[in-house]
Amino acid sequence: MQNSPELFVFIMAGGSGERFWPLSRREIPKQLLCLFSDKPLLGETLERVKGLAAADHTFILTNHQQRHATLQALPDFPAQQLIAEPAKRDTAPAAALATAIAHAQNPNAVVILLPADHLIKNISAFRQNLLDAARQAAESENLVTIAIRPSHSSTAYGYLKLSPASHQAKANATIFHQVERFVEKPALATAKEYLASGQYAWNAGMFAWRASVFYKEAQSLAPELASFIEKFPANREDATAYITECFPSLPKISVDYAIMEKASSVIAAQSEFDWDDVGSWSSLATHLPQDANGNTVRGDAVLHEASNNIVVSGGRHIALCGVDNLVVVEVGDTVLVCHRDQVQNVKNLLPHLPEKLL
Repeated sequence: MQNSPELFVFIMAGGSGERFWPLSRREIPKQLLCLFSDKPLLGETLERVKGLAAADHTFILTNHQQRHATLQALPDFPAQQLIAEPAKRDTAPAAALATAIAHAQNPNAVVILLPADHLIKNISAFRQNLLDAARQAAESENLVTIAIRPSHSSTAYGYLKLSPASHQAKANATIFHQVERFVEKPALATAKEYLASGQYAWNAGMFAWRASVFYKEAQSLAPELASFIEKFPANREDATAYITECFPSLPKISVDYAIMEKASSVIAAQSEFDWDDVGSWSSLATHLPQDANGNTVRGDAVLHEASNNIVVSGGRHIALCGVDNLVVVEVGDTVLVCHRDQVQNVKNLLPHLPEKLL
């Protein structure tokens, strides 16, 4: 299946730049930030999938507002493989667009659809899971998703309830479970029950399906998406005009709500790789070095009798004295200071900020 002419890889790289404000902005969202290496998260994602599909079958789906910054961040990526959505929708229209591009070339092509901004270190296990998921999609009528083994009782993720019955694609390869249902982000008590049961996994928003199977599901579950796929032109120039004209009218809805939760059959590949969705500034403390007092520092900073802080300097010197559990981020025109317990609420600041800071 690897590098097969029937395999297409699409990376969803939109976003509004809210969770990592002030470093991220509308035109420079999280996936364009170099948080853990000298490459942006999107660049790291591209490296992970390199060679799975042919070079001209690997696409980035972004939006028109972020197209220029994305090309600047990835100077070696072919501009014609970067598809700029003309309006912000959600993952269902993005999934339909990816499927339409593949379907126009070959209805039996397999689509792999991935987020751009996750952190995965075990690349070989990740690639093996993806290839096995792609094979299952190619050989069955299933839509396939990736099930992440939960490491703790998280309330930040949606969950998949998995059937106890499972099968392996081949010896020593990925285990697959039937997905019984999709579950929204639960309360803590419920998340603890999910973890204890062993029947639930995190929903990472990674998918594989045959283009014809997704199209068939969309015909009954989301006719507007099906129509978009059906009429999509095979010619690149015509396709660009079609996207500009027709994409903005697609419904703003997630692929889980529109298709996956109601589809005829969804199976999940049990992940064998580490995973972090890098959902807030707290992720830096998980993956970057810490000093003896548990502080995580990027850039110029001096800390005295301070512990468990996350400090990011964009150029100016930062000094902390006698404070604990803070996030302090300085970038050019802005300084963010918040308690580590409140990092998920940074996005709630944005409606109160002047337009020039967004």
